[in-house]
Amino acid sequence: MTHDKTCPCGSQKIYQDCCQILHLGLDSGAQLATSSEQLMRSRYCAFVLKNFDYIIKTHHAAYLDGLTLEQLQQGPHPQWLGLDVLSANDTTQPDGSKFGTVTFKAWYKMSGEIDAIYERSEFIFEQGRWFYTKGHQMHAKLPGRNDPCVCHSGKKFKQCCMKG
Repeated sequence: MTHDKTCPCGSQKIYQDCCQILHLGLDSGAQLATSSEQLMRSRYCAFVLKNFDYIIKTHHAAYLDGLTLEQLQQGPHPQWLGLDVLSANDTTQPDGSKFGTVTFKAWYKMSGEIDAIYERSEFIFEQGRWFYTKGHQMHAKLPGRNDPCVCHSGKKFKQCCMKG
């Protein structure tokens, strides 16, 4: 991906001014996600760019359940179409601990079929960083023919991704 392209996370910012800063800053601590939504968006972007190392490093170790970099690298990989963030909420508990939830639809095409990961993701803030912990999967309904396309092209679904 060229660095002057719009970021896949849907922020409307240029990649180098958006998720690239988080992707590159994770190891140095130079730039870390400041909210669960920002981390979720940067993780979606990492999936689009196949930056699976970032996915592993931002997944809380206690919740990996055996997930490895090698498993993530195995194909086939979907063609990611677009991200819709439906809600995001970060809360601080009386003891100072922080938790976040983000509900989203990550639209993709695989084997000619369009579908979405529709999830309410849970996050925890530890050691100065946000981490993904787990998600609750839900069923996504495809948009109607005349609804806006999932790829955010500005076209109707029937005139864009639904075509083929």
